[in-house]
Amino acid sequence: MTEDLAAGSPAPDSPTPADGYVGDPAVRAEWDSRYAGRHSLWSGRPNGALVAEAAGLAPGRVLDVGCGEGADAIWLARGGWDVTALDVSGLALERAAGHALDAGVVVQWVHAALTEAVLPPASFDLVSAQYPALLRTPDAAAERALLTAVAPGGVLLLVHHAGMDTRHAHDSGFDPADYVWPSMVAALLDDDWEVEANEQRPRVAPEGGAGAHHTDDIVLRARRLR
Repeated sequence: MTEDLAAGSPAPDSPTPADGYVGDPAVRAEWDSRYAGRHSLWSGRPNGALVAEAAGLAPGRVLDVGCGEGADAIWLARGGWDVTALDVSGLALERAAGHALDAGVVVQWVHAALTEAVLPPASFDLVSAQYPALLRTPDAAAERALLTAVAPGGVLLLVHHAGMDTRHAHDSGFDPADYVWPSMVAALLDDDWEVEANEQRPRVAPEGGAGAHHTDDIVLRARRLR
């Protein structure tokens, strides 16, 4: 999502996102505008790295960070996961909720920024962030929010486009220095974590949708030991 710039949770069985939004209104407006510009911003299929990495995991509670139009969340729900999916764009969540309804799955939608969301700490067996547009702050709030959400024994899966963090700012307004990259999260991992993967690999990309031109991913998979 990054290059394509890139108040409480709803009831678990709510078919549509909560009306309240927790986060920066300017960020919400920017992403709503991007979604409004296209009938579908993403491919509608789950991200390949998530499919590959989640295949061997026992379904449990999962947090989908930056869920967009819901393809990952729906795929996880179909696989037996108890899904909480979060995004700053209300328009994206409306589309995602409609897709989930069509698919006959239940997802808990949260309309909030990750750093502002009211989420139970250390309670998710999987925290999945696929190409998230997480803004960098001096206190590393987004990085710490990702780590805090993972339950003991659970997995953080953070996937991003390789090489994005070293690009120069350009006229579109995109500046890599503004965003969180996997290396920043990896730097915060201590003895409570085991790194299971931290590597560049060819991207298994769904056809169509924004970001499809990227060919390689950075995949960080870390398990919380305690």
